[in-house]
Amino acid sequence: MRWLRKGGIGRLIKMKVTEYFLATRQRRDRAAIQEAWIRRVMEMPEEEERQADDRIRRWARVEEADGKVLRVVLLEDGETVHNAFFDRGYKP
Repeated sequence: MRWLRKGGIGRLIKMKVTEYFLATRQRRDRAAIQEAWIRRVMEMPEEEERQADDRIRRWARVEEADGKVLRVVLLEDGETVHNAFFDRGYKP
């Protein structure tokens, strides 16, 4: 597990992330996902579901990304990001 620090104008985003998350961030389709969007889904999900392995799925629409739905998968601690992607198959 590692910390991801991303500086911006006057702000620091700090998240715990897995090595898997860091590896998938190299994909072109995932690199455009902003850490601020991930944090927003973590803090204000529109829907949440617990998987059989106790990981937590959270979804929310991201208006800045043409209204796409972002799914964030967290470890069972609820704060470590394991995966984040635009979920084209999401149905509320």
